Amino acid sequence: MFIPTKMFFTRGLGVAREKLTSFEAALRNAGISPFNLVQVSSIFPPYCRVITREHGISLLHPGEITFCVLARNETNEPGRLIAAATGVAIPKDPSKYGYISEHHSFGQTANEAGEYAEDLAASMLATILGVPFDPDKSYDERKELWKISHHIVRTSNIVQAARGARNGDWTTVIAAAVFVK
Repeated sequence: MFIPTKMFFTRGLGVAREKLTSFEAALRNAGISPFNLVQVSSIFPPYCRVITREHGISLLHPGEITFCVLARNETNEPGRLIAAATGVAIPKDPSKYGYISEHHSFGQTANEAGEYAEDLAASMLATILGVPFDPDKSYDERKELWKISHHIVRTSNIVQAARGARNGDWTTVIAAAVFVK
């Protein structure tokens, strides 16, 4: 059984003539290209703690099977705005699990995409904790409600946004939550 005890966020940007090469460049930029990445769904494990990217990468070995929640987007349209964001919502009680979300968008700024991913994770956590909220209210209003409910201790996000390369090369953005044992 593999239950991660640590998680780190990372993001990357890659530009290349070929789509796959662009993705590889984004993984390299994020520092996670030497690992065999396995995408998993959206659970932040109980008793897991968020660590720095540098510390997390130092705990991994090239070729290691590494689980992550990965947001990815790409374009070869010159000037097209793309974003990839990963958000997390961590409950106050460390024995409970939280949520991680991934979001891939066109036309959103980094701030918009990051807040959307963070809101998505917090909304999923709020539903299992029984925290009432109005999905039609703004994210800022819901964020205040979650803070005062004392159930959600922290939300955050990481995002990478970019515009498509002017020459039509592939541009890839990634944002990931990477798990470590």
